[in-house]
Amino acid sequence: MSLLVMKYGGSSVGDAKRIKRVARRIADRRQEGHQCVVVVSAMGDTTDDLIELSKEIAEATPSAREMDMLLSTGEQVSVALLSMALHALGEQAVSLTGWQAGIRTEANHGKARIIDIQADRIMNALYQGRIVIIAGFQGVTENGEITTLGRGGSDTTAVALAAAIRADLCEIYTDVDGVYSTDPRIVKQARKLKEISYDEMLEMAHLGAAVLHPRAVECAKQNKVKLVVRSSFTNHEGTQVKEETDMEQGIVVRGIAFDKPIAHVSLLDMPTNPSRLAAVFNSLANDDIDVDLIVQGGIRNGKADLSFTVSLADLEKAKSVLYHIQADVGFKNLETHSDLVKVSIVGAGNVSSPGLAATMFHTIAETGVSIYTVSTSEIKISCVIEGRRLHEVIRSLHTVFGLDEHEYVFVTDVSNE
Repeated sequence: MSLLVMKYGGSSVGDAKRIKRVARRIADRRQEGHQCVVVVSAMGDTTDDLIELSKEIAEATPSAREMDMLLSTGEQVSVALLSMALHALGEQAVSLTGWQAGIRTEANHGKARIIDIQADRIMNALYQGRIVIIAGFQGVTENGEITTLGRGGSDTTAVALAAAIRADLCEIYTDVDGVYSTDPRIVKQARKLKEISYDEMLEMAHLGAAVLHPRAVECAKQNKVKLVVRSSFTNHEGTQVKEETDMEQGIVVRGIAFDKPIAHVSLLDMPTNPSRLAAVFNSLANDDIDVDLIVQGGIRNGKADLSFTVSLADLEKAKSVLYHIQADVGFKNLETHSDLVKVSIVGAGNVSSPGLAATMFHTIAETGVSIYTVSTSEIKISCVIEGRRLHEVIRSLHTVFGLDEHEYVFVTDVSNE
């Protein structure tokens, strides 16, 4: 008998019919002889609906504590209904909120991190032969305050629980049947990956792939949790996320990822004094503005051009912060470019495969768009480009790196083209 943790997202339990389908799948796993712990998100758009309702009630921004009290109710509805559906199938099940399940978090409302799981109640219920249904996305502080975990919280809950109870497998059920080489809505020839390494999946998640949240992947890697991404609507084999993968012959790039619309910000003729750089990024961080792809270049007479990217939604706020500190940090001019996107190639084979960057740049150039910034690591190369032909760029990169379905050839030599 193996111990499974299964996580079902909001789309999987979006209505009564889907909840019954999920209950049937869980019952089937239980009847196969497995012990089952199930983590569930709020139904469909419940969380968004609750946020909108709060805006109708409170003219000012509601307190973070009360928002956590409100938003945590969505998952409580889901676990109760799913437990009822299992009872109707003749299964013994018990629903638990995050705090009943012993999930202890930081006292950081809206984006708390799990610090400990006291799993005695879960293990006792399993010992009694019950299926345990746990609300994702939530926990409780040492002082008994309800918290929510922020974006990707239910994925993180599932992986953390799997680590705490030493589950044999953690299955993440979603509306896609695995991790693909890129978004199959853009590239019809996208291939579902049989397996992907933690590091590759972490890069894909950070770079825009929405199948798994980076926090969940980090937790799985740290605790060596065996992780599988599967569809809640089919019985297809999913994608295994693991420590190392067996490289397919000829495949050095595992996938193509892309991020939301971003903006490129340049501070021209800024002093290179490290304290000035710290002042820029501290000020942005204090306003909760995430910064990516930082590049300093063109150093002359103790000054340089400092460039970085922010989300397009944060651009105006970032400009306001930067103009406010301009006199203190000493940059001469501020330039911005919007309507950009970040596209990346990801693969553990990057480190041992010369020519990848040249091939990527050549392929992007052929589509006629400009590259603003480049960033590299051992397993990824990212380019910030104009967003107007993103889909064409993704399709071209997917083909040239041999990722189209049934294609296994990658040629790095573009010198004669």
